[in-house]
Amino acid sequence: MNDFGSSLEQQSSESQPLEEVNSAAQADPEAVIPEETVTYLQFIYNQALVYLRETLDHIVLLIFVYTLLCLVLYKLLFHRFGRWLKVVRKSRLPANSARALLVTAHPDDESMFFGPTILELRRRNCRVFILCLSEGNFNQQGDVRRQELWDACESLGIKPEDITLLNATHLRDDPALEWKTVTIANQILKHLEALGADLLITFDKTGVSGHPNHCAIYHATASLCLAGLVPNKCKVLTLESVNLCRKYISILDLPITLLLSTNWSVLSWQSRLAVQNAMRLHRSQMVWFRKLYLKFSRYMIINSLREINQSDVEFEILDS
Repeated sequence: MNDFGSSLEQQSSESQPLEEVNSAAQADPEAVIPEETVTYLQFIYNQALVYLRETLDHIVLLIFVYTLLCLVLYKLLFHRFGRWLKVVRKSRLPANSARALLVTAHPDDESMFFGPTILELRRRNCRVFILCLSEGNFNQQGDVRRQELWDACESLGIKPEDITLLNATHLRDDPALEWKTVTIANQILKHLEALGADLLITFDKTGVSGHPNHCAIYHATASLCLAGLVPNKCKVLTLESVNLCRKYISILDLPITLLLSTNWSVLSWQSRLAVQNAMRLHRSQMVWFRKLYLKFSRYMIINSLREINQSDVEFEILDS
């Protein structure tokens, strides 16, 4: 009897934990996770980590190779061996241009966006004229910005007599003010004819920075092309806008520019300093984010331009 009683007590004590586990599982079914599930989740986690490491390794390697390609390509542009082989060209702009008219919206546009084009044209002994449609008086600094424009243009090799700065009430520096297409077009056409320019350069339809005044100049230029009013000998180039990533990768945008653009100008590292110095002469505009712009923007070293004519504008209208 004693043996039988002790065996019953033993069975009872062994079954008690089982009953506790079962009751706990019934109270909270998620509290007990099968061992197979834990192993499977751990396997998935480990595999994800492996794939993530491999992906990061590939991205780093790709960035390294692309950066190396950019540096080699940039070096070839200015090395006599690269020029001899004619592998790449540091500039491709319309040949034999003697007089170019650059139309901008504000003082500092010429240095902030068009510096590489201006220096390349000056290198070719092309006379560059500046038509700035407003004096940049949005913050009541018109007189200051006028002098800054003259100083910056002089540093880029543009004569003071070749600069025209308008001060018209209907062309004020104001993003909220709509610049009339007809008004701008009349000013551009008047200067083209008076100067006998054979090259017209300005913004494209998104204006690089998206500023409404920049875009308005393009629409006026396009309207002249559409109406056939641009002199036959005059070619029209618009500065290509690029996405935010390309805009701030400096010379790393070089392969993309050479592949996608038909006209471009790329500066040497030393010439790039000349554009930066010209921009610094616009002292009233040198807030902190423009100092970063000087360091990283492709427009300090690369300009890519697109030639437009009447058929291009017609196609653009139909496409939109």
